[in-house]
Amino acid sequence: MSKRKPTRGGEGASRSGTREGRLASQWLYGTHPVLAALANPRRRCRRIILTVEAERALGGRLAGLLREKPGLQPEIMARPELDRILPGAIHQGAALQVDPLEEPDLDEVLREGVSRTNAVLLVLDQVTDPHNVGAILRSASAFGALAVVLTERHAPGVGATLAKSASGALERTPLVRVTNLARALEDIKKAGYWCAGLDADAPTSIAEARLDGRIALVLGAEGRGMRRLTQEHCDLLVRIPMAPGAVASLNVSNAAAVALYELFRTAQ
Repeated sequence: MSKRKPTRGGEGASRSGTREGRLASQWLYGTHPVLAALANPRRRCRRIILTVEAERALGGRLAGLLREKPGLQPEIMARPELDRILPGAIHQGAALQVDPLEEPDLDEVLREGVSRTNAVLLVLDQVTDPHNVGAILRSASAFGALAVVLTERHAPGVGATLAKSASGALERTPLVRVTNLARALEDIKKAGYWCAGLDADAPTSIAEARLDGRIALVLGAEGRGMRRLTQEHCDLLVRIPMAPGAVASLNVSNAAAVALYELFRTAQ
């Protein structure tokens, strides 16, 4: 198996003083991200802070999860103190200090897909907003996608904003980073996937295309869409049909959710 690599830094992450710039721990906050991270056996958790209200609300769920994390005991803290640790964060009274998850290589994910008759990968072409990437992860998890593939550059780090937007999906659906997206799409096609690019001007709707089997759904950046070279490496382009006179396009995370649902529906 390929050697895994640590996730890149982002909001809520810090780097150690080593020559390699190894990633240190980071804060996750909000009840869903915190509970999902505690439930993930691959996630190393270092410190948990709760307000009295959050500890009471989480109750038995928290106690059961903490039994799987020996040595981790909640620190009860007043909300103003937690606000000082996480200024501006909508933390819901819960914060968890964690080590970054390891990200699989693309070939690991492709090997996993070999055993599936129907498999979906999401490929993002320079989508930079962590809120959008988090929401896409959430939809990918909901509809059983294998992974979300990102570019190394022009993509957000795995920080607290992305994790909060993913609402726990960061612990279930892996992020995979690639240096060269065009080359990655070729590798994906060699593994038996059809690469379908989502484009508002495509002549065929995603429903008309009736995509099934192994599909890589490619989505472009907010505003400008896919780059020309990315489009050229897609097998086909499809669109989400819109009502006459409606807005020209959807936000990239909304488009991902609609397209994933259509692929999920077709595969049933």
